[in-house]
Amino acid sequence: MTKTPSLLVIDDDPGVVAWLVDTLPEEGFAVRGETSARSALAALETQAFDLVVSDVEMPEMRGLDLLRAIHAVRPRQMVLLITAFGSIDLAVEAVRSGAVDFLAKPFRIEALVLALRRALRERQMRREIVRLREAHVRKVPAGIAARSPAMQQVMALASRAAKSHLPVLITGESGVGKGALARFIHEASGRRARTLVHLNCAALPAGIAEAELFGVRRGAFTDAREDRAGVFEQAHQGTLFLDEIGELPLDIQPKLLQALESRQVRPLGTTSEVHADVRVVAATNQSLEEALRERRFRPDLYHRLNVVRIEAPPLRQRTEDIDLIVDQVLSAANQRSERAPLEIALDALRWLRAQPWPGNVRELINAVERAVALAEHDVLTLADFALPTPTTTSTLLSAAASDDLSLAALERLYIKRVLEKTGGHKAKAAKILGLDRRTLYRKVAELDGVQET
Repeated sequence: MTKTPSLLVIDDDPGVVAWLVDTLPEEGFAVRGETSARSALAALETQAFDLVVSDVEMPEMRGLDLLRAIHAVRPRQMVLLITAFGSIDLAVEAVRSGAVDFLAKPFRIEALVLALRRALRERQMRREIVRLREAHVRKVPAGIAARSPAMQQVMALASRAAKSHLPVLITGESGVGKGALARFIHEASGRRARTLVHLNCAALPAGIAEAELFGVRRGAFTDAREDRAGVFEQAHQGTLFLDEIGELPLDIQPKLLQALESRQVRPLGTTSEVHADVRVVAATNQSLEEALRERRFRPDLYHRLNVVRIEAPPLRQRTEDIDLIVDQVLSAANQRSERAPLEIALDALRWLRAQPWPGNVRELINAVERAVALAEHDVLTLADFALPTPTTTSTLLSAAASDDLSLAALERLYIKRVLEKTGGHKAKAAKILGLDRRTLYRKVAELDGVQET
């Protein structure tokens, strides 16, 4: 059974409202009429309408101001504007402000009905396009948004790579989603029934990298009280994701190469080898070519890993994905919360689209999650995304003390702030913080846990 389209008619002329409320039901519409902007906005807060038909000139506010107020309450609300002062300039302004159509008074009811049906038909077409797009990427796991042409090309390459057993090297800035791509490749491969093991090479404490990779047998050294499998054994017949591969110690790289080529590993404390059939996906936000020139990375290991290369684009090159990422975060928040479903105002969404996002997807997700946590209403507005005002060192310390922040919490906050300032560039951040890069990577890993890389 087809649902009757619902309309909200807004006009300060009671005669016009009465005429449309009486006439439009005969054309197959359910109609509610309001003669003030305030009462119309109140109605929108409690009831959803397929279309709003609003006069442009009203005593409380101009129709274009009312249009913006409507979108602040319901960001995706379709609005058709009518006016006795029709002009091309006003029509252009109305469409630019988000109106679906513009109709000048006096008009015949047939013209209004035609405009309404055209708007509803266009909305249905847009929904079908979105449905087809979602169907196209339905196998993409949570954490990946791929509406943009750039990301669709990445996902097409990742899909083809997943069907092979070749090593994959994923490159790109911090926060672009390299970890999510690695999960996709594993889940789309013939090894999906086995384990995906994640090892952050930058977080490996000095001296135990070999044990973490290849395992250790009881008695191999003082603290080796029991046998412990390395990540190669854990990922046997599955996928091994070597994150931040550019940070792997140089003296371990030949042993990693040998393990990849022989599919055999020798745990510490034994002379026998263990078979380890793994598919390796490596990721880095560094330039491995620069590391080669500086002799921090072995050429033979580089060529062994760089068989299929996937460059994950930064968010600023795929702004079409921002809306979908926001929708994913809000959908997850709505599923977790008992409050009314959250939406986002159109001006806030436009602001998000315009930001450079140096921290990429991770930074955007954090911004939306922070706004969700602090929002007082059911619609996220620009105010919910307001950045904290600049503070001096003394005021920052005073605020930290007044909030009873621990020293560890203050350290994490400062590290995060410096990373935001450097656009996620860990080498620059480490220099500012007075840390070596390995220590910074470890602290970031402890802060974020296993997040999108």
